[in-house]
Amino acid sequence: MSSQPVEPLSAEERFRQAFERLKADQPKVLKPGIPVTQNNVAREAGTDPSALKKARFPALIREIQAYIELHPPGDPSAGEKRKRHRSANRSTQERLEDMIRQRDQAQSILASANKRIVELTEAVESLQRTLDELRPPPTQHSPFRST
Repeated sequence: MSSQPVEPLSAEERFRQAFERLKADQPKVLKPGIPVTQNNVAREAGTDPSALKKARFPALIREIQAYIELHPPGDPSAGEKRKRHRSANRSTQERLEDMIRQRDQAQSILASANKRIVELTEAVESLQRTLDELRPPPTQHSPFRST
């Protein structure tokens, strides 16, 4: 087997790969979520921004500019969308946990109130029995009965 040396990528190929990685929000050099710009494509390719010149790479520069026009910086990138989605999920999870805590607290208050109602009902019944022993309840006389 003869192993042929791998030819190094041309500058344009490096810039194109960097451009594709930035579009997919999967950069290797820059941090994820960084906007696609001509300078960032050059930085992602590992070169100085001045290396990506329109005179040298006119087709690539047009592609980058067209992409930027179609996807303005205010337009969320795929990474930003994922980050927002995770954040929304996190806040949904936090809200769920908060609601569970509130439910448990309400159940605890309700159980305490029910226990107190039972205690007070028993106290009222006990006091009523004591009162009935001390003073018997009046007897009901029918107006139609003669005594």
